[in-house]
Amino acid sequence: MTISHIHQFLREATVPDETESPLGPDCLYGLYTSWCLLHSIKPLKDLDFRAAIGRQGIAPGNSRRRMAGRAATDYILASYPVTG
Repeated sequence: MTISHIHQFLREATVPDETESPLGPDCLYGLYTSWCLLHSIKPLKDLDFRAAIGRQGIAPGNSRRRMAGRAATDYILASYPVTG
């Protein structure tokens, strides 16, 4: 795992958010897995991901980030249930 991979994810798929409803840890990880899928990168396990973003100064429980870019679109569409 390289720091640049996590740094690139944060730069491409998130933006700062100072509102009262930033991404929670589960949504942040889901967004990360969507970003990895789009870039053909094997995602880190959840706990490893949380440690890696922590090293980037992002607290998983209070990320102060929101979704952006193609990974956000992918994550949102994948999160909606398929209706008949």
